[in-house]
Amino acid sequence: LSIGISYANNNGEKIVHLTKAEFLKKVMDYENNVNEWKYLGDKPAIIDFYADWCGPCKRLSPILEEIAAEYEGEVIIYKVNVDDERDIATAFGIRSLPTLFFVPKQGNPSVVEGFLPKEELYKAMNATILKK
Repeated sequence: LSIGISYANNNGEKIVHLTKAEFLKKVMDYENNVNEWKYLGDKPAIIDFYADWCGPCKRLSPILEEIAAEYEGEVIIYKVNVDDERDIATAFGIRSLPTLFFVPKQGNPSVVEGFLPKEELYKAMNATILKK
């Protein structure tokens, strides 16, 4: 008997890759609401701003996959490729990769720049979006 997590790409993936249009619909319409953070989702979220060439981003990716599987239905994990979605990166002043936004259902997100080990991710998640 072997128990493991399968990392399916695209079709079975628990992480949602966002384009600008999807970001504006699912996360925040920053074009029409420039002065205030108004989250559009119904569950807390983590937004990972990353690039394919970024080493720390690559190390973070499987950890986020595990969190997405573990907290499925409770927390949404979004990924935004800053090379493909420069408008979003510019709008939120992303200067360091990876940059994580911990987005509660209400209130402003907490922002963490750089790679976090799994334990630190859990601490940040519990303190900011799960309030444990």
